[in-house]
Amino acid sequence: MSAFGIGQAVRRGEDRRFVTGRGSYVDDLRVPQLAYAAVVYSSHAHGLIRSVNVEAARHADGVLDVLTGMDALADGIGGLPPYFMPADMGGPPGYRTIRPILVSERVRCVGDRIAVVVAETLRAARDAAGLIEVEIDALPAVTTPDGAARRGAPLVWDECASNSCFTLAFGNAASTDAAFSDAAHVVSLTIRNNRISANSIEPRAAVGIVDPADGRMTLHTSSQNPHGVRKMLADAVFGIPEADLRVISPDVGGGFGMKADAYPEDAIVLWASRRVGRPVKWVATRSEALMGDNHGRDQVAEASLALDAEGRALGLRVEARHALGAYVASATVAPITYSMRMFPGVYDIPAVHVSNTATFTNCSPTGPYRGAGRPEACFTLERLMDEAADRIGMDRVEIRRRNLIASAAMPYTTATGVTYDSGDFVGMMDRCLELSDWEGFEGRRATTEAAGLVRGRAVTCYVESAGVFNDRMELRFDPQGNVTILAGTHSHGQGHATVFPQLVHEWLGVPYETIRYIQGDTDKVAFGRGTYAARSSMLGGTALHAAAQEAIARGRRMAAHLLDVDEGTIGFADGVFSATGTNRSLSFADVAKAFFRPVGLPGGQSVGFTVTGSAGGEAPNFPNGAHICEVEVDPETGQIHIDRYTVVDDVGRVLNPMICEGQIVGGIAQGLGQALLEQVAYDPESGQLISGSFSDYGMPRAEMMPKHIVSELAEVPCLTNPVGVKGVGESGTIGSPPTLVNAVIDALRPLGVNDLAMPLTPARVWSAIAAANTPSFQNQEAA
Repeated sequence: MSAFGIGQAVRRGEDRRFVTGRGSYVDDLRVPQLAYAAVVYSSHAHGLIRSVNVEAARHADGVLDVLTGMDALADGIGGLPPYFMPADMGGPPGYRTIRPILVSERVRCVGDRIAVVVAETLRAARDAAGLIEVEIDALPAVTTPDGAARRGAPLVWDECASNSCFTLAFGNAASTDAAFSDAAHVVSLTIRNNRISANSIEPRAAVGIVDPADGRMTLHTSSQNPHGVRKMLADAVFGIPEADLRVISPDVGGGFGMKADAYPEDAIVLWASRRVGRPVKWVATRSEALMGDNHGRDQVAEASLALDAEGRALGLRVEARHALGAYVASATVAPITYSMRMFPGVYDIPAVHVSNTATFTNCSPTGPYRGAGRPEACFTLERLMDEAADRIGMDRVEIRRRNLIASAAMPYTTATGVTYDSGDFVGMMDRCLELSDWEGFEGRRATTEAAGLVRGRAVTCYVESAGVFNDRMELRFDPQGNVTILAGTHSHGQGHATVFPQLVHEWLGVPYETIRYIQGDTDKVAFGRGTYAARSSMLGGTALHAAAQEAIARGRRMAAHLLDVDEGTIGFADGVFSATGTNRSLSFADVAKAFFRPVGLPGGQSVGFTVTGSAGGEAPNFPNGAHICEVEVDPETGQIHIDRYTVVDDVGRVLNPMICEGQIVGGIAQGLGQALLEQVAYDPESGQLISGSFSDYGMPRAEMMPKHIVSELAEVPCLTNPVGVKGVGESGTIGSPPTLVNAVIDALRPLGVNDLAMPLTPARVWSAIAAANTPSFQNQEAA
């Protein structure tokens, strides 16, 4: 059992089909009479639709149908509401939007869906879409949360004054004001988290099939959350029972939170299929994805930290504005909430008051993106910590050591009401310092300066909140004693098809290679909530543990019957039921087979062997750790080179170290991408998207990443779930942006640069250096 059990670096069994090109993605689906959809998107950020002329498109070769917003209204097609609002959870009221499948009157962002062409071929659909004439009277647009909040700014929604959808606040304003009045030092920064795109390797795709015999719908979609998509479309868009809609999410090439929700195109292909009587496929181009996917981050925060004379934090005050885009889409409330709840981070800050205003802009909606609010919180706090150390003249490690929550203080409740059950924050930082050779920095800096470069370093301490909502897992045994896992979670790169069988193998002793794994089909999996927010290891693992315990309990009763002994004498260990005081025993597989006997089942036992387990998300877990980065910067060009990167992560009980480290390194790469290069950019006047392709959107490349990331896993078991596990999937994106930015600023402080906004492109870094030396900058400008 040990070779494939918990804690073993079992290689991912699902990777063979991926690396050999045998994966099964939505775009691979080929069905008879397949038609293709092309969507017409708004090229205006804001405006009133005067006309949509589709006549030429209707008569184009190969066209089967052309649909507009007026057709959606006539056919009773509903729009997409948010998954939840603060008021649904006892919070303040807000302006609840409905996102139309196709807009009919007013566009509110570049990328609003206006019309769709369905044709025999993809080329015919795209050619006909180009014939549609859309007349829009342009209106003024706003593209940033700052701009949207200004007095007299254009309103995205006329009924929502000041573009403020809602404001959430946590903490105590009075105690925080008192802390600031008593402070020896106050540091303040304006923190901007740049808007970014997930850019999953597989763009979003959907195939809709409506059975002409009974009208039942089947949607194949690249989703992280098929049951959630089914509920949204059935309830809000089509008004049908969920049983009349099957959603299948096959192999999914990355999601990062962006694919956790239903999109207009999911509804469009089903609606179009119902109208034309044929299956309809839509696959996003990369430019359509950059324009129409939900984006991440886009938050600006005015943040201040109060400290006493010894550098101990007394109070934290943050006033943030978070861009919603044009609609309250999907679960966009989640990152807004999490950023505030997690602002205190790993530090013992007694007084906190934080607020966040959800602000409409004429941009594509934002939603959860890997980390979903935790990176925004960590970035804000870690920038403040470095600024405080510089202002006071204190070592950056020492100021953190004085403020980190001690392990002896666990469980610890922050001033925003979050209770950490476990953690050794000081230990994580100390181990990271050791692994990074922190003490050897000065020697490396001398070598760097001899080459005409400058060198900087930074340390970051982070904490994440992982595991939300409840979930369900099922174990289904067959007559040969083999078992299939039917997962309510959804793997799109996380390795569930490897790790979950490891758990079952460990707990039941069933041979690892015989365990099957099924996910992503609402007709096969009774219910599930998908994968996002680093939830699967805890929720899926805990639910699977409950199912395994139920299987053992039922197996014990069957084993007692088969061995003709009292149930109380049956023990179970290493996959074997044994009768105490005898040499009689049965393997779990043999006991499972007995449930399929045609006769002779004991009383109370049903034919077949299926068990379910569920887990609640009332008590999340808190992964944490420390990052250290060292960089070299060329002052002549602004070019940044990441020389070394070290990370130590507390993931609770390690289920599969290889997969854990893969998740961490991937998260670090995404976080460094945000810090270095990535930004969704809109023209501030017209609202036009100006980063609509990879020629304009800066995707990080391998050459920009550190050659080697030193990663170590620490196991401080979580105390709130029976597996002892903590999440891992989002940790890297939380710690890496502030670590990189603080390291670059550390390198540039001797040159007069004390602050930089992400992304740290060479042009931005060079300009900051030049601006810090005004005469030199002026001379270069004149040249």
